[in-house]
Amino acid sequence: MDRNEEKKILTLLSVVLAVILFGALRLNRPREDIVLRIGVYAGSYWDTPNGDCYQVLDDAIALFEQEHPGVQVEYVSGILSRDYSEWLAEQIVKGTEPDVYYVLPEDFELLTSTGALGSLSTFIAEDTEFDPDAYYKPCMEAGQRGGLQYALPQESVPMIMFVNKTLLEENGIPMPDSRWTWEDFYSICAKVTDPAKNVWGVYDYSWPEAVYANGTKLFSDDGKACYLTDPNVQAAIRFIREVEALNGGYQVTSRDFDMGNVAFRPFRYSEYRAYLPYPYRVKKYMNFNWDAVPMPAGRNGANISELSTMLIGQSSRTKYPKLAWEFMKLLCGNEEIQREFYQYSRGISPLKAVAEDPRMLEIFREDMPQGSAFNGSVIHRIMSSAAEKPHFPGYDYALLLVTDGVKRKLSEEDGTDSGLVSLQREVNQFLNREN
Repeated sequence: MDRNEEKKILTLLSVVLAVILFGALRLNRPREDIVLRIGVYAGSYWDTPNGDCYQVLDDAIALFEQEHPGVQVEYVSGILSRDYSEWLAEQIVKGTEPDVYYVLPEDFELLTSTGALGSLSTFIAEDTEFDPDAYYKPCMEAGQRGGLQYALPQESVPMIMFVNKTLLEENGIPMPDSRWTWEDFYSICAKVTDPAKNVWGVYDYSWPEAVYANGTKLFSDDGKACYLTDPNVQAAIRFIREVEALNGGYQVTSRDFDMGNVAFRPFRYSEYRAYLPYPYRVKKYMNFNWDAVPMPAGRNGANISELSTMLIGQSSRTKYPKLAWEFMKLLCGNEEIQREFYQYSRGISPLKAVAEDPRMLEIFREDMPQGSAFNGSVIHRIMSSAAEKPHFPGYDYALLLVTDGVKRKLSEEDGTDSGLVSLQREVNQFLNREN
C-alpha cells in the first residue's frame, strides 16, 4: 500500500469518526420540550363565586408534565369567560388557537360545523383505558355531533327548583320530595297564593321547562323542525297557563322571590351550590330558609331538568393530537382532578363515581347548616335523565319566535291549540333557512 492510499484511508476513517462523534453529541444534546397550549378562561362560566379558578388546572398540568417528560403545558391567564368566545375565535382565524381548549356550550355547534374541533371518536375507540360509560350519558352527548364525539364533558349544571321552606312551613306544607309531580306543584302554588298578602306560587317557571318535564322536546336534534303541535308540548303549554292563572293577571318578579314572597323559582344547580353555604347565603337570601329539589315531573314525563355542560376539545390543527387527547382525558376523566373541580367550582362532575361519591357529598353537607336535599341517588336520577340545552345555529332566535307566539296564544281565550300549526310552520321555515 503506497503512501497516497494510506492517506485516503486515514482521511476516510477521520470522516467516519467525525460523523459518529457528531451523531453521539446530537443524541446526548438536551431535547427541546414540546409545548402543549391550553385555552382557558378566568372566573366562573356560571356567574357564581368560586375559589382559585386556575388551581385545578395547575395541579393537572403538574401531574401531566410528570407523566410526560419533555412536554410543557402552557396557558394564557386573565381571559374572562364573557370575552373567551371572541378571544378563541380570533385565535382560530389567525391559526394560533391552543392545542386543547374549553368549549362553551353555546360555541360547540359553531366550532364543530366549521371544522375547528377535531374528532375524538378514533381515540375513544382505540383507547382501552377510556370508558365512556363512566360518564353520565347526557354529558357525553353534549359533546357529540353527527354521530361523532368532538369534546369531553368537564363540568355540568342542571336546572333545579328552589323552594322557599319558610313560606311552605307557614302554610303547613311539607317540603316536596324528589319525585314530585305537576299535580303536587300546582297544589302547593294554589295553597300559598294570596294576592292580598302579595304571596305567590312561582316565579320564572316557563313552558320550555314544562316541555322537558312532560317527556318531549321543542326542536329536533338537527335543529330543522319545531314540535309545537306535539300533544305533550301542547299539554305543557296548557299547564303553564293553568299555573299563571293562579296569579290573576299579576306578573310575579324576581324581587318578589328575593323578598321571600314566592314559593318556587327554577335556578341552576350552581346557584344552589354557591349560595346555600355561609357566608354567601346571607348575602343572597337572608329573609327566608330555602332548599332545592329536582324539577316537577309532567303527566307523561319525569323529573327532567335542562342541562348545560362545559366541554373540552382539541384543535383539528394541533401538531400533537395524541398528547392533546391524553391531557383532555386527564382533566375530564381523572377522578382526583375531577374531585378538585367539584370542590373549587359549582357544577356537578360528569363522572358518576365523583358526582355520587359519599365523601364529596358529606363535605358539602358540612358547609350547609340546614342540610341538603341532594344525595347520590337524587343526583344520579337528575344527571342520567337530563336534557341538554340545544345550541344549533339560529336556536336563540327560533326560541324567541316560539316564545312570542306562545305568549300570544296563552293570552287568547279560545285555548292554546288553535294557531299553533301556523306558528310551527313559520318557525320551521326559519330553521330550514338557518340549517
